[in-house]
Amino acid sequence: MNEIRINSWNELQDQLFEDSWNAHLGRFRSRYAFRGLSNVDYGLETTLIRQRGMYAAIERHLLRNFKKYAHRDVVEGDSFWHWLSVAQHFGLPTRLLDWTYSPFVAMHFATANIEKFDIDGVIWAVNYVKAHQLLPESLAGPLAREGANVFTVEMLSEEVNSFEELDQLGQDDFVLFFEPPSMEDRIVNQYAFFSIMSDPQKTLDLWLLEHPEIWRRIVIPAGLKWEIRDKLDQANITERVLFPGLDGLSQWLKRHYSPKG
Repeated sequence: MNEIRINSWNELQDQLFEDSWNAHLGRFRSRYAFRGLSNVDYGLETTLIRQRGMYAAIERHLLRNFKKYAHRDVVEGDSFWHWLSVAQHFGLPTRLLDWTYSPFVAMHFATANIEKFDIDGVIWAVNYVKAHQLLPESLAGPLAREGANVFTVEMLSEEVNSFEELDQLGQDDFVLFFEPPSMEDRIVNQYAFFSIMSDPQKTLDLWLLEHPEIWRRIVIPAGLKWEIRDKLDQANITERVLFPGLDGLSQWLKRHYSPKG
Protein backbone atom coordinates (compact mmCIF):
# COMPACT_ATOMS: atom_id res chain seq x y z
CA MET A 1 0.00 0.00 0.00
CA ASN A 2 1.52 3.30 -1.09
CA GLU A 3 -0.54 5.66 1.07
CA ILE A 4 -0.44 5.32 4.84
CA ARG A 5 -2.51 7.49 7.18
CA ILE A 6 -0.88 7.66 10.58
CA ASN A 7 -2.72 8.33 13.84
CA SER A 8 0.02 9.17 16.35
CA TRP A 9 3.49 10.64 16.77
CA ASN A 10 4.95 7.18 17.42
CA GLU A 11 3.28 5.70 14.37
CA LEU A 12 4.74 8.51 12.26
CA GLN A 13 8.26 7.67 13.48
CA ASP A 14 7.75 4.00 12.67
CA GLN A 15 6.59 4.79 9.15
CA LEU A 16 9.35 7.29 8.41
CA PHE A 17 12.10 4.93 9.53
CA GLU A 18 10.58 1.79 8.02
CA ASP A 19 13.00 -0.17 5.80
CA SER A 20 15.99 1.71 7.21
CA TRP A 21 17.85 -1.42 8.41
CA ASN A 22 20.79 -2.27 6.15
CA ALA A 23 21.74 -5.87 6.80
CA HIS A 24 24.93 -5.60 4.72
CA LEU A 25 26.26 -2.78 6.91
CA GLY A 26 24.60 -3.89 10.12
CA ARG A 27 23.39 -0.31 10.53
CA PHE A 28 20.19 1.68 10.22
CA ARG A 29 20.74 3.60 6.97
CA SER A 30 17.59 4.70 5.18
CA ARG A 31 17.65 4.94 1.40
CA TYR A 32 14.66 7.25 1.17
CA ALA A 33 14.35 10.84 0.07
CA PHE A 34 11.70 12.74 2.02
CA ARG A 35 9.57 15.72 1.04
CA GLY A 36 7.06 17.25 3.45
CA LEU A 37 4.06 19.25 2.22
CA SER A 38 1.48 21.14 4.27
CA ASN A 39 -1.44 20.03 2.08
CA VAL A 40 -2.09 16.39 1.26
CA ASP A 41 -3.48 17.41 -2.12
CA TYR A 42 -0.23 19.00 -3.26
CA GLY A 43 1.52 17.03 -5.97
CA LEU A 44 5.19 16.86 -6.90
CA GLU A 45 5.15 19.77 -9.31
CA THR A 46 8.36 21.64 -9.98
CA THR A 47 8.53 25.42 -9.87
CA LEU A 48 9.03 25.30 -13.64
CA ILE A 49 5.75 23.45 -14.17
CA ARG A 50 3.97 25.94 -11.91
CA GLN A 51 4.82 28.65 -14.42
CA ARG A 52 2.15 27.09 -16.68
CA GLY A 53 1.89 28.11 -20.31
CA MET A 54 4.87 27.19 -22.51
CA TYR A 55 7.08 26.65 -19.47
CA ALA A 56 9.29 23.96 -21.03
CA ALA A 57 10.26 26.34 -23.84
CA ILE A 58 11.56 28.99 -21.42
CA GLU A 59 13.66 26.64 -19.27
CA ARG A 60 16.90 27.26 -21.17
CA HIS A 61 16.29 30.99 -21.36
CA LEU A 62 15.76 31.23 -17.60
CA LEU A 63 19.04 29.48 -16.78
CA ARG A 64 21.03 31.27 -19.49
CA ASN A 65 20.00 34.70 -18.24
CA PHE A 66 20.43 33.71 -14.61
CA LYS A 67 24.05 32.78 -15.40
CA LYS A 68 24.57 36.01 -17.31
CA TYR A 69 23.37 38.33 -14.56
CA ALA A 70 24.47 36.32 -11.51
CA HIS A 71 27.96 35.41 -12.66
CA ARG A 72 29.77 37.95 -10.50
CA ASP A 73 28.14 36.48 -7.38
CA VAL A 74 28.83 32.81 -8.18
CA VAL A 75 32.46 31.88 -8.53
CA GLU A 76 32.69 28.47 -6.80
CA GLY A 77 31.84 26.45 -9.90
CA ASP A 78 30.87 26.92 -13.50
CA SER A 79 29.30 23.59 -14.48
CA PHE A 80 25.78 23.17 -15.76
CA TRP A 81 24.78 21.30 -12.59
CA HIS A 82 26.35 23.84 -10.28
CA TRP A 83 24.45 26.67 -11.95
CA LEU A 84 21.21 24.70 -11.89
CA SER A 85 21.65 24.05 -8.15
CA VAL A 86 22.36 27.70 -7.39
CA ALA A 87 19.39 28.82 -9.49
CA GLN A 88 17.01 26.43 -7.69
CA HIS A 89 18.32 27.46 -4.29
CA PHE A 90 17.72 31.14 -4.98
CA GLY A 91 14.23 30.73 -6.38
CA LEU A 92 14.58 30.49 -10.16
CA PRO A 93 11.90 28.23 -11.67
CA THR A 94 13.61 24.94 -12.58
CA ARG A 95 12.72 21.29 -13.11
CA LEU A 96 14.40 20.41 -9.79
CA LEU A 97 12.54 19.33 -6.65
CA ASP A 98 13.88 19.78 -3.12
CA TRP A 99 14.25 16.70 -0.91
CA THR A 100 15.90 15.91 2.39
CA TYR A 101 17.58 12.86 3.87
CA SER A 102 16.06 13.82 7.23
CA PRO A 103 12.56 12.62 8.16
CA PHE A 104 12.43 15.34 10.81
CA VAL A 105 13.17 18.10 8.32
CA ALA A 106 10.37 16.72 6.14
CA MET A 107 8.08 16.77 9.19
CA HIS A 108 8.99 20.42 9.70
CA PHE A 109 7.95 21.41 6.19
CA ALA A 110 4.71 19.46 6.55
CA THR A 111 3.84 21.41 9.72
CA ALA A 112 5.55 24.79 9.30
CA ASN A 113 2.51 26.65 7.95
CA ILE A 114 0.08 27.03 10.85
CA GLU A 115 -2.48 28.57 8.50
CA LYS A 116 -2.90 25.08 7.03
CA PHE A 117 -3.35 23.24 10.32
CA ASP A 118 -6.96 22.50 9.38
CA ILE A 119 -5.72 20.52 6.35
CA ASP A 120 -4.07 17.11 6.30
CA GLY A 121 -0.37 17.19 5.44
CA VAL A 122 1.78 14.60 3.72
CA ILE A 123 5.35 13.33 3.56
CA TRP A 124 6.51 11.69 0.35
CA ALA A 125 9.19 9.01 0.69
CA VAL A 126 11.03 7.80 -2.42
CA ASN A 127 13.70 5.11 -2.46
CA TYR A 128 16.42 6.78 -4.50
CA VAL A 129 18.51 3.60 -4.76
CA LYS A 130 15.64 1.77 -6.47
CA ALA A 131 14.90 4.85 -8.59
CA HIS A 132 18.49 4.82 -9.82
CA GLN A 133 18.18 1.17 -10.84
CA LEU A 134 15.89 2.47 -13.61
CA LEU A 135 18.46 4.90 -15.02
CA PRO A 136 19.86 4.54 -18.54
CA GLU A 137 23.21 2.74 -18.60
CA SER A 138 25.09 5.95 -19.43
CA LEU A 139 24.20 7.20 -15.93
CA ALA A 140 23.77 3.94 -13.99
CA GLY A 141 27.25 2.76 -14.99
CA PRO A 142 29.20 5.73 -13.59
CA LEU A 143 27.12 5.68 -10.40
CA ALA A 144 27.89 2.00 -9.87
CA ARG A 145 31.60 2.43 -10.63
CA GLU A 146 31.77 5.21 -8.07
CA GLY A 147 30.03 2.99 -5.52
CA ALA A 148 27.62 5.81 -4.75
CA ASN A 149 23.87 5.91 -4.21
CA VAL A 150 23.38 9.57 -5.16
CA PHE A 151 25.13 11.74 -7.73
CA THR A 152 27.26 14.78 -7.02
CA VAL A 153 27.42 17.71 -9.45
CA GLU A 154 30.95 16.64 -10.35
CA MET A 155 29.83 13.12 -11.26
CA LEU A 156 26.96 14.41 -13.37
CA SER A 157 29.18 16.94 -15.11
CA GLU A 158 31.28 14.10 -16.51
CA GLU A 159 28.20 12.68 -18.28
CA VAL A 160 25.71 15.49 -18.96
CA ASN A 161 26.34 19.18 -19.51
CA SER A 162 23.11 20.64 -20.85
CA PHE A 163 19.35 20.24 -20.90
CA GLU A 164 19.67 18.95 -24.46
CA GLU A 165 22.01 16.15 -23.42
CA LEU A 166 19.77 15.23 -20.49
CA ASP A 167 16.68 15.15 -22.71
CA GLN A 168 18.38 12.77 -25.16
CA LEU A 169 19.36 10.12 -22.61
CA GLY A 170 17.29 6.94 -22.75
CA GLN A 171 13.99 6.20 -24.42
CA ASP A 172 12.05 6.02 -21.15
CA ASP A 173 11.53 8.77 -18.61
CA PHE A 174 13.70 8.59 -15.53
CA VAL A 175 14.48 10.51 -12.35
CA LEU A 176 17.84 11.01 -10.71
CA PHE A 177 18.82 12.40 -7.32
CA PHE A 178 21.90 14.50 -6.72
CA GLU A 179 23.52 16.48 -3.94
CA PRO A 180 24.16 20.17 -4.59
CA PRO A 181 27.33 21.91 -3.45
CA SER A 182 27.21 23.02 0.18
CA MET A 183 26.95 26.63 -0.95
CA GLU A 184 24.99 27.79 2.10
CA ASP A 185 24.29 26.69 5.65
CA ARG A 186 20.64 26.20 4.73
CA ILE A 187 21.49 23.33 2.39
CA VAL A 188 23.70 21.73 5.03
CA ASN A 189 21.25 22.19 7.91
CA GLN A 190 18.30 20.93 5.88
CA TYR A 191 20.29 17.84 4.78
CA ALA A 192 19.04 18.75 1.32
CA PHE A 193 19.38 17.27 -2.12
CA PHE A 194 17.51 17.49 -5.42
CA SER A 195 15.68 15.32 -7.90
CA ILE A 196 15.36 16.01 -11.61
CA MET A 197 13.13 14.40 -14.22
CA SER A 198 14.43 13.68 -17.70
CA ASP A 199 11.23 15.18 -19.10
CA PRO A 200 10.56 18.74 -17.82
CA GLN A 201 6.85 18.36 -18.59
CA LYS A 202 6.28 15.22 -16.53
CA THR A 203 5.59 15.50 -12.81
CA LEU A 204 7.38 13.08 -10.54
CA ASP A 205 4.17 11.82 -8.95
CA LEU A 206 2.89 10.66 -12.35
CA TRP A 207 6.18 8.84 -12.96
CA LEU A 208 5.99 7.24 -9.52
CA LEU A 209 2.57 5.79 -10.31
CA GLU A 210 4.36 3.66 -12.92
CA HIS A 211 6.78 2.38 -10.24
CA PRO A 212 4.75 1.71 -7.07
CA GLU A 213 7.51 -0.39 -5.53
CA ILE A 214 9.80 2.57 -4.81
CA TRP A 215 7.64 5.06 -2.91
CA ARG A 216 4.97 5.74 -0.31
CA ARG A 217 2.97 8.71 0.98
CA ILE A 218 2.51 9.21 4.71
CA VAL A 219 -0.58 11.28 5.44
CA ILE A 220 -0.54 13.45 8.57
CA PRO A 221 -4.06 14.18 9.88
CA ALA A 222 -4.78 17.84 10.54
CA GLY A 223 -5.64 17.03 14.17
CA LEU A 224 -2.11 15.73 14.77
CA LYS A 225 -0.22 18.71 13.38
CA TRP A 226 -0.05 20.74 16.60
CA GLU A 227 1.45 17.85 18.55
CA ILE A 228 4.03 17.20 15.84
CA ARG A 229 4.85 20.88 15.56
CA ASP A 230 5.34 21.32 19.31
CA LYS A 231 7.53 18.24 19.58
CA LEU A 232 9.67 19.35 16.62
CA ASP A 233 10.14 22.74 18.27
CA GLN A 234 11.22 20.99 21.46
CA ALA A 235 13.72 18.99 19.38
CA ASN A 236 15.07 22.24 17.86
CA ILE A 237 13.83 21.42 14.35
CA THR A 238 12.78 25.00 13.59
CA GLU A 239 13.18 27.80 11.06
CA ARG A 240 15.89 29.30 13.26
CA VAL A 241 18.06 26.25 12.60
CA LEU A 242 16.97 25.32 9.08
CA PHE A 243 17.10 28.90 7.75
CA PRO A 244 20.10 30.47 9.55
CA GLY A 245 19.85 34.24 9.58
CA LEU A 246 17.47 36.92 10.72
CA ASP A 247 14.72 35.88 8.31
CA GLY A 248 14.66 32.35 9.72
CA LEU A 249 14.75 33.70 13.27
CA SER A 250 11.81 35.96 12.52
CA GLN A 251 9.83 33.13 10.89
CA TRP A 252 10.39 30.91 13.92
CA LEU A 253 9.40 33.57 16.45
CA LYS A 254 6.30 34.55 14.49
CA ARG A 255 5.10 30.97 14.33
CA HIS A 256 6.23 29.95 17.81
CA TYR A 257 4.33 32.78 19.52
CA SER A 258 1.22 32.56 17.36
CA PRO A 259 -1.90 31.59 19.36
CA LYS A 260 -3.51 28.23 18.75
CA GLY A 261 -6.57 29.14 16.71
